[in-house]
Amino acid sequence: METPSDKLRDAWTRQAATVARKINLAWWIETLSVPLVTVGLIGACVLLLVRREVPQSQPWILALAASGTVLLLAAIAWAVARRHFEKPEQSMVRIEASMRLRNALSAARAGVAPWPELPPRVDAGVDWAWQRVLVPPLAALAFLTAGLLIPVSARGTGGDPNPDQPLAWENLEADLERLGQEEVIDEAYLEEMRKKLEELRAQEEEDWFSHSSLEATDTLKKEHSGQVEKLERELGRADKALGDLQKAGGMPAAEKERLLNQFDQALQGLQNGALKPNPGLLDQLKQLDPNNLGQMDPEQLQQLKENMQKAAQACKDCQGGGNNGGGGQGDEWLDELLDGEGQGQGEGDQPGGDKEGEGPGKGGVDRGPGHAPGVLGKEGEKIELGDLTGLESKDLSRSLPGDLLQLQDGEHDIDKTPVGPRAGGATGATGDGGDRVWKDALDPEEQKALKKFFE
Repeated sequence: METPSDKLRDAWTRQAATVARKINLAWWIETLSVPLVTVGLIGACVLLLVRREVPQSQPWILALAASGTVLLLAAIAWAVARRHFEKPEQSMVRIEASMRLRNALSAARAGVAPWPELPPRVDAGVDWAWQRVLVPPLAALAFLTAGLLIPVSARGTGGDPNPDQPLAWENLEADLERLGQEEVIDEAYLEEMRKKLEELRAQEEEDWFSHSSLEATDTLKKEHSGQVEKLERELGRADKALGDLQKAGGMPAAEKERLLNQFDQALQGLQNGALKPNPGLLDQLKQLDPNNLGQMDPEQLQQLKENMQKAAQACKDCQGGGNNGGGGQGDEWLDELLDGEGQGQGEGDQPGGDKEGEGPGKGGVDRGPGHAPGVLGKEGEKIELGDLTGLESKDLSRSLPGDLLQLQDGEHDIDKTPVGPRAGGATGATGDGGDRVWKDALDPEEQKALKKFFE
């Protein structure tokens, strides 16, 4: 049967054990605080990096790995802090020292004195500093949570899927797409140009705007622009020649021969260019006999001309769009000016009467140049220029050195006295040139000074 002395002993022993656990927990937290914050910060960076590099990783796996790391660190800190842990016997001494029991608990434990009564509150002289205790774990938890929840884009998909590239590439692609949609251009050229574009795009992104890459792009752009312009020009020449031959009628033989040569040259240009019409259109042009246009089916001839015009228009759209640097909308005003299109009042001697109408006219060998006045802007008012009049100042007190005072016409005074022959050795002979000026024209004193100066 348990005696009152045994109950007091057990009560004091439980109080000592509680204080010992409190002291040991404080030692463990103190040892763990700094490493826990450090691992939390590093762990957050590692989690962000893993989520960026391995986007398919599961969040619960990352959370489990973070928790395992924290537990491992806690175990290591516990092992290190055990060197400072207290036993219940040591905590009992701490209690009697704090409560000033004068070794009563130590004597009772040794059996030389009875156990004192247990007071309502046992004071061991220690208490929690909650700020130091809670801040490190909360900080580590915040770091790890941020590493798990902050949105992060994967390396493969985080950047712009369509990074900035030279504008000329996009323009060339747009041209090729437009030409491919019309189905009037040879596909071999389109495939070749796309292949060259892909070779440029296959470079590293940081090399897209390098000097060599931009130079290759500019060369490709000029090549494409030249081919498009050539195809449009040759199609236009062939179409015009066919139209004129179709309306030949009683055309002179020499003029007809010129049109036939023009068509043949255009056909040769279409065959030899890198950019060709589609094989069907080119074969039709090859099989066409321009000498016998009247024997052809009018619908078939009209369809052929429409296909040619469609291909030429596709080329013109490429140049007019400003995509390849060939033409550009900025040149349309010049085309309209040369073609006689546009708004304006023009008047000229045209067949059919003198009539004022819109447009500057198209000019001709019997009608003048055909340009409209003021096509480059509104003409300014003419300035009437009068005679140049000199300004004369009457106040000579304000004149400066070098100012022109007076201009007048004058004549040289010429000595017309005849001079007869003189002896070569005569002392009174008149000198010639500089000898007359610098010697004979000076008086004796001046001659002496001049001679002394040049000694």
